Amino acid sequence: MKTLKNKYLKYLILGFISAVVVTFWPREKQEVVVERDYPEIAAEGIIRGVTEYNAISYYVEGDSLAGFYHDIFRAFARDKNLKAELVPEMSFEKRLSGLRSGEFDVIAYGIPITSEWKDSLLFTTPLAQTKQILVQRKLNEEDSVAISSQIDLAGKTLYVVKGSPAILRIHNLANEIADTIYIQQIEDYGAEQLIAMVAHGDIDFVVCEESIAQAMTDSLTHIDISTGIGFTQLYAWAVSNHSPALLDTLNHWLEDFIPSAEYKELYQRYYYKK
Repeated sequence: MKTLKNKYLKYLILGFISAVVVTFWPREKQEVVVERDYPEIAAEGIIRGVTEYNAISYYVEGDSLAGFYHDIFRAFARDKNLKAELVPEMSFEKRLSGLRSGEFDVIAYGIPITSEWKDSLLFTTPLAQTKQILVQRKLNEEDSVAISSQIDLAGKTLYVVKGSPAILRIHNLANEIADTIYIQQIEDYGAEQLIAMVAHGDIDFVVCEESIAQAMTDSLTHIDISTGIGFTQLYAWAVSNHSPALLDTLNHWLEDFIPSAEYKELYQRYYYKK
């Protein structure tokens, strides 16, 4: 009987400990999705956007900010009598999580319109078109590292910004050439920093948008950007799939803004700097 009581007591203690562990054990943090649409934005009078810091989208010029997407975002806020708050974030994944959490209302940066994102994002009318290209150093054709065609990428390691839309294209390209292409995702640097690392010999290959690489060829004359990774795609901004009214408002505004002289001047200024 004593033995039976001891076993019973032991099970009670074990059960109590298990209950405490279940109650207080750290659980995986669940991401909270905030549903914030245009009525809430208009009521607050502030629209919050996130973009990438680079020579096309958003950068410091003298004592002020400039950039293709920076200027368009401010033009939208101006016409809607809203205060514009636009911040740079180099991580594509953090832009997405910030949109879901309500920290940002708009990803004011070009995202290729692909089926991969259509379940979680709402895309605006396209604002630009560009393609993904390979950045490498200019080398002699006989150099074993030089890439002259997409087939030569077999077995190579390509560096990209973490979470970049280019990753899907590289995976598809690997299937097309029936060989492995290794991908190294970098979280702390943007495309411009990675291109500079190629130019300085720290890494060999980067995949990024052609427009960003083109903007750096003036200062980094020994980089080669002639090898395309994908075809030309339409690039748009994105809002949460919980913000259909914001999407409609942006699209109606873009329908009038894109044909305007102001948009054409911005596109010429930032995409044809030379």
